[in-house]
Amino acid sequence: MKEWGMAPSHATIVVCDGDETGQELLLEALRAMTPELLGVPLELVHFDLSLERRRDTNNRIVHDAADAMVETGLGLKAATVTPPGIGGVGSPNRILREGIDGSVIVRTGRPIPGVAPSFAAGPPIIVVRMAVGDAYGADEGRSGPSGQMNEVAWRTTRITRSSCRFVAEYAFQAAERENGLVYGGPKWTVSPVYEGMLKEEMDEAAKRHPAVNYRPTLIDASYAGLLIDVHDQPLVIPALNRDGDILSDLVLAMFGSLAGAESVLLSLDKDLHPRVAMAEAPHGTAPSLQGQNVANPMAMLLAGAAVLDQAAVHLGDASYQLAGARLRAATLEGAAQGIRTFDLAGNASTSDVVDDVIARLQLTA
Repeated sequence: MKEWGMAPSHATIVVCDGDETGQELLLEALRAMTPELLGVPLELVHFDLSLERRRDTNNRIVHDAADAMVETGLGLKAATVTPPGIGGVGSPNRILREGIDGSVIVRTGRPIPGVAPSFAAGPPIIVVRMAVGDAYGADEGRSGPSGQMNEVAWRTTRITRSSCRFVAEYAFQAAERENGLVYGGPKWTVSPVYEGMLKEEMDEAAKRHPAVNYRPTLIDASYAGLLIDVHDQPLVIPALNRDGDILSDLVLAMFGSLAGAESVLLSLDKDLHPRVAMAEAPHGTAPSLQGQNVANPMAMLLAGAAVLDQAAVHLGDASYQLAGARLRAATLEGAAQGIRTFDLAGNASTSDVVDDVIARLQLTA
């Protein structure tokens, strides 16, 4: 970390700039993430991951950002554009995940104060998703005459034992912290060899954490259960990459908005402890909202709080956890008192929301 000009007791966060409204939201959220407001020393090191810069460098800038995160242990990313088509720069998210050896993505749907959820969503729902492999980056192709009825499309997907173990173990660790229920799982009855590997690791993690309530449920039944069952404790759902991607969007929408929660990519060490953490807002770049100052900054603010939580773990300094808790509380308290953007049935601008968060942080500084 000395390479970045800070002593080890200071948090150095690699900030990945993005595109369109995603970048606007990042810049707004960073107004609330100053050492003066949070009471902790921070250094922010920016890497320009805009589409233009990625094209100019042939993605070298993305690899450099990943290397920097491995060095500092902490990252904060804005939403970025992934252009369609074959042979382009592709998704920076995949490069970052592979570059930091990310294995787990954690997304938490939680009640937003003052916002009525779409369904009877109660305690938080934490989706612990495999970060690599499965349907993403799979070998695929087509054979047979193009456009004819006998043309065949195929895909070969892979998962590893280590990815399954990381997801399962982190899910049980999260359930221990939150006094939650480990719920859900893959479709192991239809795919006992492929998807069954994750179920095997879930069962083994249950043996290591006997105090955790464990209710394995097939993925299709889990979707139904989220909508019709009433749960009295937080749910933690381990999932394959593709399942977790879809499931997390559903969960966030259940609580009110895709822009209402953060996402954290984790790289775990051999002892299954976080080694690198990158927080981001899981929504897209929302080009239709660019320049209008109306997009919801909540997910980006909560991503900031999440990276501060991880800084506390990385540095062994509880003051960063306190800073994260203050930022999270200021964000949610504002929502409870009606300082909300249009997607949450409010009339505040992006800047209004962040100004309110800053004012609340100043009161508790």
